[in-house]
Amino acid sequence: MQALNKKWKIAVLHHSHTDIGYTARQEKIERYHIDFIRQAVEICELVENGSKPEWQGFKWVCENFWPVERFLAKSDSVLIEKFEAAVRRGDIELTANYLNMTDLINQPVLQKNTEKSFAYAAKLGIQMRSAMIADINGMSWGYAQTLVDTGVEHLFSCLHPQHGMFPLGRKQIPFWWEMPDGKKLLVWNGDLYHLGNNLGLVPRALDSYMLQDEFQISAIMDNHLEIAETRVFRYLSQLEMDGHPYDFVPMMVSGLITDNAPPSGHIVSFIRTWNERYGDQVELEMMTLGEFFDHVQRQPQEIPVYRGDWPDWWSDGVGSTAAATKLFREAQRQLEQVRRLDPKGIHTDAERMKEAEYQLTLFAEHTWGYSSSVKEPWNSLVQTLGSRKEMSATRAHQIIYDTLDEVLAAKGEAQLAVDLPFRYAIINPYDHAIEDMFKLHFDYWEQSLFTRDFEIVEEESGEVLPHQLLTIARGTMICVVAKLKPKEERKLFIRFLTTVTGQTISSVQLRGTDGVSDIATNFGQEGTRNPAEIRFDGTSIESAGVKIAWEAGKGITSWIAKETGMNLIQEDTFSGAFTPVYEVSPVASKEKMVESRVSMGRNRKGPHVKRSVGNLTGVREVTNGALFASYEFDYEVQGISYYSVLITLYTGMPRADVQVRMHKDSIWQPENVYIGLPFQASQGEVSEDLWLEKTGAMIRAWKDQLPGTNTDYFCIQEGAVATDGGYGVTIAIPDTPLIQLGSLDFKKRLLAGDTALRHETKTMYAWVLNNYWETNFKATVGGFYEFDYHIGWDSEYADPRQAMAWCHRVNAGSIGIRLQA
Repeated sequence: MQALNKKWKIAVLHHSHTDIGYTARQEKIERYHIDFIRQAVEICELVENGSKPEWQGFKWVCENFWPVERFLAKSDSVLIEKFEAAVRRGDIELTANYLNMTDLINQPVLQKNTEKSFAYAAKLGIQMRSAMIADINGMSWGYAQTLVDTGVEHLFSCLHPQHGMFPLGRKQIPFWWEMPDGKKLLVWNGDLYHLGNNLGLVPRALDSYMLQDEFQISAIMDNHLEIAETRVFRYLSQLEMDGHPYDFVPMMVSGLITDNAPPSGHIVSFIRTWNERYGDQVELEMMTLGEFFDHVQRQPQEIPVYRGDWPDWWSDGVGSTAAATKLFREAQRQLEQVRRLDPKGIHTDAERMKEAEYQLTLFAEHTWGYSSSVKEPWNSLVQTLGSRKEMSATRAHQIIYDTLDEVLAAKGEAQLAVDLPFRYAIINPYDHAIEDMFKLHFDYWEQSLFTRDFEIVEEESGEVLPHQLLTIARGTMICVVAKLKPKEERKLFIRFLTTVTGQTISSVQLRGTDGVSDIATNFGQEGTRNPAEIRFDGTSIESAGVKIAWEAGKGITSWIAKETGMNLIQEDTFSGAFTPVYEVSPVASKEKMVESRVSMGRNRKGPHVKRSVGNLTGVREVTNGALFASYEFDYEVQGISYYSVLITLYTGMPRADVQVRMHKDSIWQPENVYIGLPFQASQGEVSEDLWLEKTGAMIRAWKDQLPGTNTDYFCIQEGAVATDGGYGVTIAIPDTPLIQLGSLDFKKRLLAGDTALRHETKTMYAWVLNNYWETNFKATVGGFYEFDYHIGWDSEYADPRQAMAWCHRVNAGSIGIRLQA
């Protein structure tokens, strides 16, 4: 036993880590957690009635509110009454965090989830002060702001350092986390959530996950106390050598060595035995989070203050289920559209909306599949749990779109009927004015009516709007551009013309009868060309506001904004805009599939990773009209059998819409797919910020971050904005939330606060696919995908909030409906 320099107190915090779908079926996990609360109530009752005096001092921390909510829904009144009595006594503690979430969840849904726990605490007449996160490696600044705004005072973090890392460069210390609005949250930057089990504080639940020593460990051992003595004293001795400023430390414990573990009264018995033998040197005490934080705040040491985002190292699972993630994000976005269109809920079913929010929450929860997903991807349970996870996104999507249909029907949207009039409504659901392209649909059996000329007329003013046709799978879209005031709705109709407009060859069109446009566009008399025309010459696309050029092989390397003459694409990047980058880390045999991934650490790839950058093989014009023109770029790249980029430019707006389409090969080896987004708002020495939105908070990547946090990638909400103070480029990203920054090379990772970041370029990629995790990511990401992006460039986007509002709007899409009458 190692000698210690001071007497220590260990705060034992007893909980069950909630992982929905990692260790068993999701509905089985729900049953487990309901029963865990029942067991905790039973233990408290045995202590109260004197049946188990040796368990006196038992405390149970409800890690999340979700198990409590499920317990209340599935238990009888007698059991609920006993539970609530234990909560009021302080034997069982409620906490505010609904589940351990990824940054996929948006702020409105998060706030509603957090409010549930506070509403229940208020019903019981108790004050809820604390929240905790376990396993996940951080939470966004906006997430924390929402907790604080709802009433949370303390946050306990017991993250998992596999493929992640503790912030601040050390653990087991507190800090004040200052929010974007200046409010503060007291955080304990803790250790692994099974640390107490590792050190031997839990009888029949011992392991060596975090420790390497002389003991050959199994969960149940006769010399349990001897192992605990050795490990606890070693751990505390190391804290002393590390200059730990306190004489106490918290340790989380679970009743068994597993996620989703039951409570155990035997821990209290062990604490009594320990204190009788070692209590004069190291005292153990079971506490709630509230009691622990009260102890922290009684200490004389000054607690440091830090400000900024805490990117989660474990948010990358979303890239292993890209199709379902896209579905989730669309559903979550359209839920907000429903709220805007029907703010009083007149045409929405409140219970169905709650169910949709619940399903969104289950999908955004941090568990990304069964524990052996990579080891045995053919396993029925692996397949089942993966399908159940994705079903939550599908179910939410279905409910929300069904509700959206109800709301639009109330606004007059037509159902299928014979002889429908060609009358439409375009709607601005926002509190600010918008200019957008609206798409008005007619069906394929009506196309013969449109062989004659027609106009799009605004009913009230009689204004004729320019239009352009766009063919889709089951019909045609008539595209019009319009400006709408806040909350404005305008009615449009189609007026067919009796005259037929003939066409002949333009006297100023520099194109041969072979159809090839290969004459320089600046030749000839000035002013003879339509200034709104978008021109394509095989090497570039040019409109009145922008010129986009590319290099054979490398792809799009030039995006010149004519307003400034600046190239909006960074120089010296190995990937052009929207060029695919594919990585695979070779594995010698299927037996090494798991082992090879474990050793990747925080690089998300192996040291011998093979990288392939897309080779641009051809560009063609798809359509060109009065409002927009579209061009398809074809690429060849390893691991992807088909990859194309469709770029649409507009004649009157500084905007491009991009659709990336691919057929990804099915590969078991660890791999990544990135899409180049090397946009910039400045050149030369001008300082530039890259703004990201995370759960409602705006952050500057590499600047607004806690020290020692992840700088490689971020899980964002709606987009990214590059600004230099006077100009901005905004990238709306509806489908693929992971943004990778900087070098893709395998190397030592740079954390926030590292001075070496000053010499790094924030080259941006959309990290769209990955399967590198060794346990519960999908083992293959093969299949067909389509991912959308929207690019805007203008001086008005120098305001990052205004630019992000644009991202929200274009991602949600414009609203144009055909009317019944």
